[in-house]
Amino acid sequence: MPTWDFDTPGPVRLDLEIPFGRIEIETTTGDSTHVSLEGNESVSRELIENARVDMQRRGDVSNVVVEVRHRGFMFSIGRSPEIRLQVICPPGAEVTVRTKSADIRARGEYASFEAKTASGDIEVDEVSGDLDVKTASGDVALQEVGGVAQIQSTSGDVAIQRAGSNVTAKLVSGDLWIRDAAASVHANTVSGGQRFEAVVRGAVEATAVSGDIHVAIRRGSGVYVDANTVSGSTSSELELADAPQEAAAPDENAPMVEVRAKTVSGDITIARAPAPAQLPAT
Repeated sequence: MPTWDFDTPGPVRLDLEIPFGRIEIETTTGDSTHVSLEGNESVSRELIENARVDMQRRGDVSNVVVEVRHRGFMFSIGRSPEIRLQVICPPGAEVTVRTKSADIRARGEYASFEAKTASGDIEVDEVSGDLDVKTASGDVALQEVGGVAQIQSTSGDVAIQRAGSNVTAKLVSGDLWIRDAAASVHANTVSGGQRFEAVVRGAVEATAVSGDIHVAIRRGSGVYVDANTVSGSTSSELELADAPQEAAAPDENAPMVEVRAKTVSGDITIARAPAPAQLPAT
């Protein structure tokens, strides 16, 4: 299994690309970045032999590039080819990942995260800045995103434990779940439900063709709701206003949530969020 070790003091950028397999990234305290590539059979091992793995320093930023590319027809007898890429780097790295068919698992803390994959699940622990994920087939699980989160998925569920800034999500077939939303959410699903366990402020613009929408508002936040469904039902535990400027808030400095929800075939529910310790974990 080939390995590489780079001295990477200061900011780190990771640019990672493999055609298939699994990508595992982990952050740990230190000033170095470790890379390893492993193939399970002859085709993947040959691709690794021709891989590009290097580090370039631009100013005080260390750019670590791992590029394993496959072009043309792939033939293998026996097991399906698989490449395992492991990267261990200092916390706060900026990460860009591209793959055709691979699971992505990122443990630790990152400054930003961008991933594009045709097939494979994506799991990320903590991103202090922006996140941009595009996947054709695979589930997306995020622990915490401090910046703007943009997610596109054709087939797969999306789960976010905590969103510190605005979220934009477009899903064709899959459910969207956000445990704790501190800002605005713009969501569109075709075949899948949307569930937001606790929203503090901002706008929730939720549209679903076939799926239920559930929005729970934090205690202490005022709310205005504009909900419309063709063949579903609407219900609310809260006292609603006729216009955003008329929405009642606990006091004049309280945050406001403006909910605009629309479904064709699905129910819309507005509720009061439980205390943070009582929020569901998944």
